[in-house]
This record gives sequence, C-alpha cells and structure tokens, in this order.
Amino acid sequence: MNPPRHLTILTGASRGLGQAMAHQLLSPDSLLLCISRHTSDDLAQQAMARGGHLEQWAQDLADTAEAADRLERWLHSLHTPGLSSASLINNAGVIPHIGPIDDCPADELTRALRVGLEAPMMLTAAFLRATGTWVAHGWEGPRKVLNISSGLGRRPMAGQAPYCAAKAGLDHFSRCTALDEARRPHGARIVSLAPGVIDTDMQTHLRAGDPQAFPDLDRFLDLKAQGLLASPEAAARQVLGYLARPDFGDHPVADARD
Repeated sequence: MNPPRHLTILTGASRGLGQAMAHQLLSPDSLLLCISRHTSDDLAQQAMARGGHLEQWAQDLADTAEAADRLERWLHSLHTPGLSSASLINNAGVIPHIGPIDDCPADELTRALRVGLEAPMMLTAAFLRATGTWVAHGWEGPRKVLNISSGLGRRPMAGQAPYCAAKAGLDHFSRCTALDEARRPHGARIVSLAPGVIDTDMQTHLRAGDPQAFPDLDRFLDLKAQGLLASPEAAARQVLGYLARPDFGDHPVADARD
C-alpha cells in the first residue's frame, strides 16, 4: 500500500513565486494540483524525475464559478484514505494598469478583482465544502488555506488601488473565515500571508510604470538597485516553511518574515 500523500492545490503556479513553490512541493509523498492559465512542461518533467504526483489545469481564474465548481468536483473524486493532509494556496494575482482608478480600463479592473479576490473566495468555499464532507465521514487530516497577500494590502499606495483593495479584501476575508472555521469541529486553519518583496515579473511591471501616474516608482527602482528583492526560490522556502509551522492559523493575517 502506498503511504498517504500530502495534497496541495496551488494557483498561479506558472511563474514567479508560484512556480518556485510548485517545484519545491514536488516529492514522492505529494499530490500537487496546479491551477494556472498555462501548464508547464518543465514542472511535469520534474514531477516524473522526483516521483511526485502532479496534475496541472490550464484554467482562467477570472472564470471563477467554473474554476470553483471544477475544483469541488475533483476533490469529491479523490480517495481520501490516501491523503494525510490538504492545503489550498491561493497565490494568483494580477496588477492592472498602473495609475489612478479613473485611468484603469474596466476590463483590467474587473480581472484584477476576480483573480485577486473573488477566485480565492470561491476556491476556498469549494475547498471547505468538499473537505468538510471528508471530515463528516471521519477523515481527520489537517486542512489549511494559505492566501498569498501583500504589504500593499496593509499600506496604501497611489496608482495601485485595485491591487491594494484586492489584497486588503483577502486579509479581511481570511480573518472572517478563520472565525467561522474556529466554530467547527476539525475546522480548517486560515492565514493571509505577506511573502515580502520578491524579484518577479510583477516587480518588473511596477518598475516600468509611468512616474507621473505612479509616484512610488523610485522606491521600486531602489529595491532592485540595492539588491533588496528576495529571489522567488528563497521566498517560496519561507512561505512553505510558514505553511508547515505547528502554529499555522494562530494569526490569520501574518508576514512570512515575522
């Protein structure tokens, strides 16, 4: 009989922090589902080399209802005695047009809020419903939801209203859901975690902003120039280390650097 596997569902796994986490999560005792707009041949090859069980979905998270329904059906299809734990990592996010809100195209604003806030809420609900059924039938493994937030959800910044609002909403959603789960027997543990400042495509996008519309541009240029950006690999180790902590969930809003 195969030993139980740790189930992890990870969104936004095709690049940056998500890609680094996906590579680090691959192991013989893992079952990893990656949900991104694009799948990765490299990740599939790494999974084969390491003996990790990997599934990848090419799924647009802006289609939130479809993504959540697909996830819930998939979770119900699993053989739960073969699972020792279940974690959902909501990592995907979008930075729309940089500048004041009245300059942001409506489609970009809608997509940023759907991917950055609505999708994590819908996927979390699907995850909790499905795994809650497991618990009702006697499954006792730990369940965790890790929402990747940002310091910009806790500190306002000009030119970044949609992204800041999505991350602030993610923080408060996590607080509220943690309260709900604390009232349930074997409730899931919920954390909204700021991972620090990471050298990803998102930072490149910010450094290319128009200084007239983005007054904090120099700050992001300085972070890069001074070598103060963490690599995706180092940030992934820190985030996954936080997920593995025995006190995960004691503080529903946290910072990986604490």
